[in-house]
Amino acid sequence: MRILVIGSGGREHALLTGLAADDTVSDLHVVPGNAGMETVATVHADAGAVDDGPAMVALAQEIAADLVIIGPEIPLVAGVADDLRAAGIKVFGPGKEAAQLEGSKQFAKDVMAAAGVRTAAAEQLMPGATEEAIDAALDKFGPRWVVKDDGLAGGKGVVVTEDRMAARQHIDAVHAATNPVLLEEFLDGPEVSLFCLVDGETVVPLLPAQDHKRAFDGDEGPNTGGMGAYTPLPWLPVDGVQRIVTEVCEPVAKEMVRRGTPYSGLMYAGLAWTVNGPEVIEFNARFGDPETQPVLALLKTPLGGVLDAVASGTLDQLEPLEWEDGYALTVVLAAAGYPADPQTGVALGGEGLDDPAVVLHAGTTRDDAGGYVSAGGRVLNVLGVGPTLAEARREAYARVDKIDFDGALYRTDIAGPATEGRITIPEQ
Repeated sequence: MRILVIGSGGREHALLTGLAADDTVSDLHVVPGNAGMETVATVHADAGAVDDGPAMVALAQEIAADLVIIGPEIPLVAGVADDLRAAGIKVFGPGKEAAQLEGSKQFAKDVMAAAGVRTAAAEQLMPGATEEAIDAALDKFGPRWVVKDDGLAGGKGVVVTEDRMAARQHIDAVHAATNPVLLEEFLDGPEVSLFCLVDGETVVPLLPAQDHKRAFDGDEGPNTGGMGAYTPLPWLPVDGVQRIVTEVCEPVAKEMVRRGTPYSGLMYAGLAWTVNGPEVIEFNARFGDPETQPVLALLKTPLGGVLDAVASGTLDQLEPLEWEDGYALTVVLAAAGYPADPQTGVALGGEGLDDPAVVLHAGTTRDDAGGYVSAGGRVLNVLGVGPTLAEARREAYARVDKIDFDGALYRTDIAGPATEGRITIPEQ
């Protein structure tokens, strides 16, 4: 297969790395890509914006792609998958209407309500809402407020705070950008990310993972796109994955079919495990970042065939997925100032930068001398794999120590609570 991957981050580098290990994949291309991907794929940095459907169709046709894999949410919500399918090109990723599961949090709430899926109570506040309406909503949802930008915000449009003024300021900021706001009930319990391959009503789960969204150790600081993740989850109940599939993902997939917009691609359920069991925080319409990096590091089944089965509508015929024993973990190295004002152009060096089993590139380019430099907020993902979570964690941080990146921001406690036995499931 000749495959085109759309995207430029650590998630896409992980996808390319997995695809490169598949004997059925003959040729890999990526748009726009980044400097670290040059070792595994042909990089098309200037082929057009990823949400430009005609440009993506033209590139796919130019390279005669057998399959296109859309990584980020922006082209999915823009309908690029529809443009590609209309041109007769197989695509891994939902069409525009189905991608509203991520594109509109209110849409997702409506789907869950119809499907009988547990989720946080919520209220939408449209731009132009009166002072009285905003105050009433804040009264209803305190004393810990969850305020979401009801649109695409790259994982950074959510504020969780016990400060009413901070909650109000985020409402005002989102409304100033002419987006609706979703005020939600806070769900108390450890968070779980579960990726599921979905083809109509067929749902196949991958390994469960946990992301660390806050910028600083101890879950302090602003929300980010993700500062690290690990898989699997030693604290999750034995039947945890099956419960999420049965109680959340399958009902949502069936509801999408009922609405005439069947889902095809990766359905990401972000959940809290509460006293009621799994409750949905959000859905994403694509592989999550950085959870994809450790999850795919443990996948033994050839990735190309897996994604092609979804795109071809034959997921129900796929053999059960096989996984490596053990654990995997990634630590994100971000630029100084991330997420508000990341510093770019910083030289990168040390060990592992050209080995995707060690380091996946998220935001890099090359300087005039051909060396790697930072070119984004999240810059590198450092991987560790081991027979236990503690050993995978030690391996990842040992590799972090061998990278030269002045001013790098990273958390030192990725998977710390899990390895120390500090994560507990609320009793039902």
